[in-house]
Amino acid sequence: MAKKTKITIEYAEAIKELEQILERLRSGEVPINELAPTVKRAKELVEECRRQLTLTHEELAKITEVPF
Repeated sequence: MAKKTKITIEYAEAIKELEQILERLRSGEVPINELAPTVKRAKELVEECRRQLTLTHEELAKITEVPF
């Protein structure tokens, strides 16, 4: 059974922040000394989004499961 953990950031907020990071990276706004922490933050956000999607998928599978 999947372990449920507290959501640290809402999915929509994480996506919005990821989009902002991507825009900053594409535009060259991120100074070299901020590149590693920026990419690390993006990775954390992606992992959180994946975690939330997995939890939601598991919950929906349970809800829609048809017993035989």
